Amino acid sequence: MTPWLKALLLWSGILVLAFANGALRTEVLIPAFGKTAGLISSGLILSACIFGVALAAAPWYGQLTSNQWLLIGMFWLVLTLMFEFSVGRFIEHKTWAELLEAYTFKGGNIWPLVLVAAFIAPWCAAKARGLV
Repeated sequence: MTPWLKALLLWSGILVLAFANGALRTEVLIPAFGKTAGLISSGLILSACIFGVALAAAPWYGQLTSNQWLLIGMFWLVLTLMFEFSVGRFIEHKTWAELLEAYTFKGGNIWPLVLVAAFIAPWCAAKARGLV
């Protein structure tokens, strides 16, 4: 199996975790802690899940170069952005302004940091596992 297919499968698992995290945020975190703390907590939880998946799966990829690990992170980032904008525009019918609002740090939103986590997690996991 190619590293790109592995990356796609792992990203699909991260997507499932992201949906579960969204339910947790809506049903538990925001009601318990308020919107700002709930959004921050949710972003931190999702970032930890991304790093956890990357760390657990790093040996599955085998030995890759540092650049390949960064490209996997870029792949995860691009998949995430494509998913977010596609769902937002074509399913939820949001305007571009509404979609871009998610990329600000208003009201506890740390989504941009979650995107950074998606980008750097594979490389960080490989580094932690001694694969680069």
